[in-house]
Amino acid sequence: MKLPKRIVIVGGGSTGWMAAAYLDAALNQPDFRVVDIAVLESPDVPRIGVGEATIPSIRHVLATIGIDEIEFLKRVDGTYKHAIKYVDWLDGKGESYYHAFGRRRLKPIDRSAEHWLRSDRSMHFSETVSAQPLLCENCIGPHPYPGSGPTPPFTYAFHMNALKFADYLCEIATSRGVTHYLDTMTDVELDESGTVRTLRTRGGLHIAGDLFIDCTGFAALLIEKRLGVDWVDCSQWLLNDRAVTIQVPYEDSYPGYVRPNTLATAVSSGWIWEIPLQTRRAWGYVFSSAYTSDSDAERELRAHIGSFADNSAARFVPFRVGYRAKSWVNNCVAMGLAAGFVEPLESTGLYLSDLAAVMLAEHFPYHDDMAPLAYRFNRIMADRFLEIVDFINLHYCLTRREDTGYWREVRRPERMHDRVRTKLDFWRSKPPGFTDFEDASFPGEPMTPMRSGGLPGDHRAPVDTAGVFGLSSYEAILYGMDFLRDECDRWYGTDRPPSQPLAQITQRLKMAQSQLPKQADWLQQVCGMPRYPVTPRP
Repeated sequence: MKLPKRIVIVGGGSTGWMAAAYLDAALNQPDFRVVDIAVLESPDVPRIGVGEATIPSIRHVLATIGIDEIEFLKRVDGTYKHAIKYVDWLDGKGESYYHAFGRRRLKPIDRSAEHWLRSDRSMHFSETVSAQPLLCENCIGPHPYPGSGPTPPFTYAFHMNALKFADYLCEIATSRGVTHYLDTMTDVELDESGTVRTLRTRGGLHIAGDLFIDCTGFAALLIEKRLGVDWVDCSQWLLNDRAVTIQVPYEDSYPGYVRPNTLATAVSSGWIWEIPLQTRRAWGYVFSSAYTSDSDAERELRAHIGSFADNSAARFVPFRVGYRAKSWVNNCVAMGLAAGFVEPLESTGLYLSDLAAVMLAEHFPYHDDMAPLAYRFNRIMADRFLEIVDFINLHYCLTRREDTGYWREVRRPERMHDRVRTKLDFWRSKPPGFTDFEDASFPGEPMTPMRSGGLPGDHRAPVDTAGVFGLSSYEAILYGMDFLRDECDRWYGTDRPPSQPLAQITQRLKMAQSQLPKQADWLQQVCGMPRYPVTPRP
């Protein structure tokens, strides 16, 4: 066994630098280095920052790297995130609901969902099982001021400036010994078995390595352009293929608060995100180019934001929804957009990157035989990716909107994945429960194998292991979208008692409201966020 092994990461950005910083922290010890890591970053590749939302797994990455949370928030213009709020997804008439991170469950048996289903649904389901929706409505963050004592712990994530996050990770990684080459790759040398041996650069460098990580985005310069690994298209179930983004600085528009949640509003041909940072609000319209033009999408986004956006430029971002038939081939591992992409409705963009880094650390090839490790890595990454595809598809399958051609199209039966259909059909016979994710095989589910791309590996039908979205997440979306409305009328009658929050939630909410400050106040006092004057809305 040769140690340290040489890892070469091609491409920087948040994915490349997260891989570098995480692998260095997870594998190397002060007195024993397992890997030497180099990042080759091209100065020719434009940097795109649209405001990034995350899920709670990012906290594991920060902790492993050794990043202090408050320092992190300062460096990336970060804000806290309790939940995602969905607006206009059901009927397009102003209705809303939350997918909160911190569902509280009762032990030894939890009947809170059953109690809500037996009620008149006069209160949103999420508000009966979590304090976080009302904390979001009141713009209250998850932490008290430092030194003011403990409060009930909440599960949370972050909003951030992804460009600043990449720069911060670069600073950390290079200070710990990661080599940074600012140069453009021009050639890739393979041996007769298809193993990557050396990269050549415009500046004349020959960079050899044992393991290469492709973080070159949709360009996929190693995994696709050189190794020819197929892309599996998922656009049949997720129609959107473009986004237009606008950043509005608080100098032009500060509403007087900082939301502790991401906002996702359904509009004519897709949906619009709103992500609050410490210096600005970031908006983006994720849409289908088959149902609206770039100019119409920009016009609709600007109308949604209002005249505050008049001085802000728009940027268009094309994308494709799908994944690699294999993320790890020979000694090359694809991460980030090179490995796959799902529209960011549930903020899983950075998650898939951090999962790949975590998985590679766990499956690191200390010896030369990488095939068994790649076999498991590829299976788990594909399962997790398809789990996310199904969960995003679920949001569209449950809508009742018919006001535009786009919404009529997403409701067509062929736009619902068979895996989602079998779940919904089963849950119409009994509400979802914990054991549904023990072995996620439902009556009538097709056993269609995964695409092989002509490569060896595990191609059995994917299994939903609820690694990202389990029962709590499904309940939030299903009941937020009025699932089982007609069934409950048949099961329980139409004269049902009012909805009530769990007693623990009422107590938790009172305690949080008395001890936790508004997020904007906390950020201003703890992180030095400027105190912007409030801008009246025209």
